[in-house]
Amino acid sequence: MREGILGPRVDNVAVAIVEEKNEANVSEYYVYLLNLRDDIMEGIIVTSTGYGENATTGERVKTSTLRHSLEILLPNEAAKIEPIMEEVFGLANEFWVSFWVNDGNYDGLFDKKFVFLPETITTSKMKLISILGKKGIIIK
Repeated sequence: MREGILGPRVDNVAVAIVEEKNEANVSEYYVYLLNLRDDIMEGIIVTSTGYGENATTGERVKTSTLRHSLEILLPNEAAKIEPIMEEVFGLANEFWVSFWVNDGNYDGLFDKKFVFLPETITTSKMKLISILGKKGIIIK
């Protein structure tokens, strides 16, 4: 009964923040959604927002909420969702992912929240993400 209230457990879905070099060889950062599942994710909605406290003034800070949609993400596929600015790395960066799956066992909506805590997005912590072939920070 409790599972029905909380919804099904979401496994093998990840959000990654990846460093990429632009044509001027300057680092830019992008958010990716990774489908590490054996089934197809459909009707995907990703919302993102940043929140926290200004380290200098102590004032509460919240970014705009952005919304993105993808029709489909195949198994072991990744999709670039949005750019992310270094200025928000000092905030908690939240990504809420909702999607539909029909895998024979469960046909319905899945939800999962991914939060990159303040100051966890640093190049020193970035590791190779094999599905992307790039270095980044990943939350599963």
